[in-house]
Amino acid sequence: MTNAMKITEEQSLMVDTIRKVTEEKFKPRAAEISETGEFPMENIKLLGDLGILGISIPEEYGGSDGTVMDAVLILEEIAKGCYITAMAALGEIGVQTKAIVAYGTEEQKHKYLPRIARGDAILAICITEPDTGSDAAQMKTNAVLKGNKYIVNGTKTMISRAEVADLFLLFTRFEGEEGYKGIGCLLVDKDTLGLQVKQGFKTMGGEYLWEVVLEDCEVPVENVLVRENGFKKLMSGFNTQRCLNPAITLGLAEGAFNEALRFTKEREQFGQKISDFQGIQWMLAEMYTEIEASKALLYKAAMNAGKGFSDQLEASTAKFFTNEMAIRVTNKALQLHGGYGYTKEYPVERMVRGARFGALGGGTSEIQKNVIAKKLLNADRIY
Repeated sequence: MTNAMKITEEQSLMVDTIRKVTEEKFKPRAAEISETGEFPMENIKLLGDLGILGISIPEEYGGSDGTVMDAVLILEEIAKGCYITAMAALGEIGVQTKAIVAYGTEEQKHKYLPRIARGDAILAICITEPDTGSDAAQMKTNAVLKGNKYIVNGTKTMISRAEVADLFLLFTRFEGEEGYKGIGCLLVDKDTLGLQVKQGFKTMGGEYLWEVVLEDCEVPVENVLVRENGFKKLMSGFNTQRCLNPAITLGLAEGAFNEALRFTKEREQFGQKISDFQGIQWMLAEMYTEIEASKALLYKAAMNAGKGFSDQLEASTAKFFTNEMAIRVTNKALQLHGGYGYTKEYPVERMVRGARFGALGGGTSEIQKNVIAKKLLNADRIY
């Protein structure tokens, strides 16, 4: 890694703190949490107490005004020990919070951001619908102004953290206006009349995704977060999310590599450590190289983002490569464990399951390739 890509001394200290907390507090319960699917509220509260959840929030609202790179390092480190806790933290330091910071009114910022920083407000972002996934512009949820309230009807699905969320960032179209221009975002408190969290779907990663139903849901006009150019602003936020999503899969790959390295140096077959076999050594070398290549792409995109939004080409490239890398590396780690890796006694099977989320959430690998290709074809010159 070049000097330009090295993390700062302050970031290094932050990583050391998170690593210690993850090893001592999060990792020991990771298997249990994965089995039950419970939201790791205790872990989130601890991160709030440490000031970690305020990394994306300016100091005047109770945060530490950190960078995208800070958030990447946090999620990467937590994911090495507990995927579900990393996913929970993503909701607090990711696109939801950054959207309120970037587009919220002063009243909205003062109302919500200090609570988020403390870990006292869990956020859920609602975009996906039963018939609308990658093609978000076709969403059917609609908000109609009636007096000083918007009346919202629609159904969202595959929503993380909905069962414990205090605030929903609901993407909807306004007044039935079709296409991208009609889409904006409302802030919906959990006790809002007409909002219901229904059926939950347990994922192979262990966490639950939920269905959120809005039936004549009444949202005050002052809760509009984004109205004009809502879809464009949404996509800007997701450029940053495309750095934070792969931060988790990178951490999973690194965690799985650590487990595989340890296992191969301890396990004996045919009278020698299996790490002495050239075939095993080559697998480890391949895994390490892929992890380092992914880290270079991701760190570049995150560092260039500063405190704002990531470049679309850099973020999509990092997400695509890192997500696919994590699937390969975690699978190789399991293979290196042999039959033991397939059991729940070892954490690698859990990491394989967790890694599979990355290429689906926040835009599939196929969507990322579309974005990359479009950017390349619209450029006069790349190199």
